[in-house]
Amino acid sequence: MDPTSLSRSHGKPLFKQVYDYIWNRIQRAEWTEHDKLPSVRVLAEELNVNRLTVFKAYQQLKDEKKIYVKDKSGYYVHPGISMPFDDLDYPIVSSYVQKSHLSEIHRVPAAYQFSYALIDPYLMPNRYFSEYVKEIFDLYPTVLSTYSTIQGDEELRESLALFFTNKHRLHISQDDILITSGSQQAIDLLARMLVQPMDTVLLERPTYSAAIDIFRQQGARIIPVDIHPYGYDLEQVELYMKQYKPRLFYLNPTFHNPTGYIVPTEQRKHLVELAERYHCFLIEDDPFRDIYFDQEPPPPLFAYSTEGYVVYIRSFSKYVAPGLRIAAVCCRPSLMKHLFTVKSLADNGTPLLNQKMFLHYFKSKRLQQHIMKLQTALSVRKSIMEKELSRTNWTWDSPTGGLNLWVQLPDSIAMDMLLAKSLEQSISFVPGTICDPSKEATSWIRLSYSYINEQQLSTGMKMLIRLSEQLLET
Repeated sequence: MDPTSLSRSHGKPLFKQVYDYIWNRIQRAEWTEHDKLPSVRVLAEELNVNRLTVFKAYQQLKDEKKIYVKDKSGYYVHPGISMPFDDLDYPIVSSYVQKSHLSEIHRVPAAYQFSYALIDPYLMPNRYFSEYVKEIFDLYPTVLSTYSTIQGDEELRESLALFFTNKHRLHISQDDILITSGSQQAIDLLARMLVQPMDTVLLERPTYSAAIDIFRQQGARIIPVDIHPYGYDLEQVELYMKQYKPRLFYLNPTFHNPTGYIVPTEQRKHLVELAERYHCFLIEDDPFRDIYFDQEPPPPLFAYSTEGYVVYIRSFSKYVAPGLRIAAVCCRPSLMKHLFTVKSLADNGTPLLNQKMFLHYFKSKRLQQHIMKLQTALSVRKSIMEKELSRTNWTWDSPTGGLNLWVQLPDSIAMDMLLAKSLEQSISFVPGTICDPSKEATSWIRLSYSYINEQQLSTGMKMLIRLSEQLLET
C-alpha cells in the first residue's frame, strides 16, 4: 500500500477525512487567510483519493464559509478563522480499535522467549522492593488514600528535573515534566493530542511496533524514514518535511528498537534544526539509555532544542520495575497545558503509590549498582546469542546497548513458516514486518536476548537455527 494513502477502515467517510485534514491545517495556521489551497487534482494525488472525494470536502468547507472560491482560480482560506497553535484545544480523536500483532505473539506461552524486549525478572531488584514497601507507607501514610496530581508527584518531578539537568544538561524544571504510566501511554497521549485523521507522521523503518499501531489508530498517514547504522539520510528527512509537512517524527535514536543503532551527535543537532525550520515535532522515545555496554550514548535531542519542537519520553520501567510503569514526558509549556487535558481524560493521574516507590529507589545508591550489574549481565547474554548466530549465514550489526538484535535471514526461509514451527516448539520471536510501517521487512526478525537466562538462550537459539535449517531442507 502507498504510505500516503488514507485509512479506508477509520470509520469516517473518506470525504470527511479529507475535510478534517484541510480544516485542521487551517486551524493550525499552516494555511492562513486568503492563502490558495491545493487544487482538487493535486490534493487528490497527494492523498491518493478520487478527485470527487476532495471536491466534496471542499464544497462542505465552502458551504460552512471556511473557504471561498475565486472563479477560474481555485479555493482560498476564508479570512478571520485561522488559529495559532498555542490557542488550539486538541480534541481527543475517537478511533477504531486496531489489533496489535505483537500482543498476539506475546499471548502465546513460550519457554524460549525471544520476543519480549524486557529484562529477566530475576535480574530485577525484587528483594529490595519487598523490603522497603513498608517504609514507603511509613513515609507517606496516606499514599493509598489520595490521588496523584494529573501532572505527577511533585517530589518525583523535582528529582527527575534535577537528574536531567545534571546528567544530560536538559535545563528543565519540574513544571516541564509529566509522569505517565509507561512510555507507551506517553506515545498514545501525544498521538491523541497532536495527530488528527490524515495528518502525516514520519516513523522510522523499522520501529517500535506499538507506535505504528497507535498512530494508525489516530488515522495518520505514515511516511517511513529508513534508519541505518550511521543514522538517517538527512536529505531524505528534509525532503519529506518539505513535501509532506508532517505533524511529527517519532524516533528512538538511542539503542534503537529494534536495530540497536545510535544516531550520532551531529545528526541529532541537525534533526532539531530541521524540526524547528519545518515546524515538525520530534517525539524522542528513550527507554534504553542506561543499558550500554561500552560508553554512554550522546545526549538526547531534547538537549539541543530551543524552540519547543522536541518532546522527550524517558522510561525507567524496563530496568527498574516494569510493574510500576513509570515514564516521564518532558516538553515546553505550550504543549504541556494540552497534555494535561489528554492525561486527565486517560486516567486522571498515574498511581501515587507507584510514583513514591519508584522515587525511593531512584534516589538510592542501589540504583546505580543495579544498572551496572544489568549492563554486565546483558552484555554476556548478547554475546551468547551472537555466538550461536555466528554459526549461521544470518547477518546483523552488533549493538553497543539495548535489548535486541535485528537479524536478517536468507530470503529462502519462509518467515511465516518459521514463526509457526517455532511457536510449536515453544520458541517466540518478532517477525520484522511487525516493526515495519510498510510491511516490507520480510526477511528480518527481532531477537531479544534480555528476558531468559544464559542456558535457555543457548538452547533456544540452537533450536531456532535448527528449525530454519529444516525448512531449507524441505
